[in-house]
Amino acid sequence: MLRQLPRRESERVLVGLETPDDAGVYLLDDEHALIQTLDFFTPIVDDPYDYGQIAAANSLSDVYAMGGMPLTAMNIVCFPMGELPNEVLVEILRGGGDKVAESGAVLLGGHTVRDPEIKFGCSVTGIARPDQITALKGARPGDFLVLTKALGTGLVTTALKRGLAETGHVEAAVRSMKTLNAAAARAMVRVGAHAATDITGFGLLGHLFEMLEASGVAAELNAVDLPLLPGALRYAAEGVNTGGGRNNADFVGARAQYEPGVGAEYPVLLADPQTSGGLLISVEAARVDMLLAELEREGSPERAVIGRVVRGTAGTIAVRSG
Repeated sequence: MLRQLPRRESERVLVGLETPDDAGVYLLDDEHALIQTLDFFTPIVDDPYDYGQIAAANSLSDVYAMGGMPLTAMNIVCFPMGELPNEVLVEILRGGGDKVAESGAVLLGGHTVRDPEIKFGCSVTGIARPDQITALKGARPGDFLVLTKALGTGLVTTALKRGLAETGHVEAAVRSMKTLNAAAARAMVRVGAHAATDITGFGLLGHLFEMLEASGVAAELNAVDLPLLPGALRYAAEGVNTGGGRNNADFVGARAQYEPGVGAEYPVLLADPQTSGGLLISVEAARVDMLLAELEREGSPERAVIGRVVRGTAGTIAVRSG
């Protein structure tokens, strides 16, 4: 649809509509580039404060994925005024505000619309050095792929909605979703990653495909190396899935190939839509140990090497059993 719209070209646009990057990037001067993004969604957990924190962390993540630092945020709110207690909205906004403050950004305001369905998120502005932008395009053959959060938030929250999820599994998923990607962003910028993206609604499969296609390369993943949230593998084996996950799998289609021996749960896990997922970082082999050390020093929740970038048809993904 975007291809049908008229475009106004500018030499100051470093990242725009040409690629499905996490945010837009506009060059201010030789030392500063502005990063702009927005995101919002309906509640995925019951607690309004947790929901506010998760939605804000998810919005801030796009700036981190580009190698930037958040500066300001604006709330985006849809709420059924008069149908739910005002305290619910207060808690959502308090959660979002606390998470924005944790990032070091400043909340400047926002906009609210009456809507029968709750929706919340943020428009975020960040900043980075132009030479430190980590866009989708840039992964190279021989790079290692590093993931900084465990997979499975969609499966766990769907199991919660169906009354199937264990309390401990939900708590682990909520902790992961509330965790900022700031630590991972600082580490990858210091090391000099070739490319990065955050894993959100398109799942690991969809976001990796976008990176590979933009970079003109392919990838090999090792199923046994994927970090998984507690319960995620079990729920996938029990048949828990989402419409978004099935759409993601259909979108990538035959470009994802699974080696014999890869469990039937893994195609579901790879396509599972993530909320406030981790960063997927493509880094040259000579620097992968440095990246892992920096991630550990920064306190990143996961530091998993899940595969490599290889030569091949752009966008193709081979999933190995080990």
